[in-house]
Amino acid sequence: MEKPNLSYIQSMSGGDKAFEQKLITIIKGEFPEEKKVYFENSAAKNYKLTAENVHKLKHKISILGLEKSYEIAVAFENNLLEGRTTRQDEFEAILKVITNYLEQL
Repeated sequence: MEKPNLSYIQSMSGGDKAFEQKLITIIKGEFPEEKKVYFENSAAKNYKLTAENVHKLKHKISILGLEKSYEIAVAFENNLLEGRTTRQDEFEAILKVITNYLEQL
């Protein structure tokens, strides 16, 4: 599985370390709450809301340089909109990888 990285954030910052840190702080603050809401909606089998949660989370996936994982998130979001949970396990594995990565930053 891909490993999260800060390449995209660093490319956006133009070397501005304060900007990088601010963005990382925002992600570290938002990600756990977005993930929590995702799991709540998923457990309730509310596929429309779960798809909206995936939509929000996939932007964090992209910012953390996870290109293949982003594609999985897009596919999973589309599946949810069709009432299917195909790729859920893969998506949730990505969330776990991101959680572990953010805890180490």
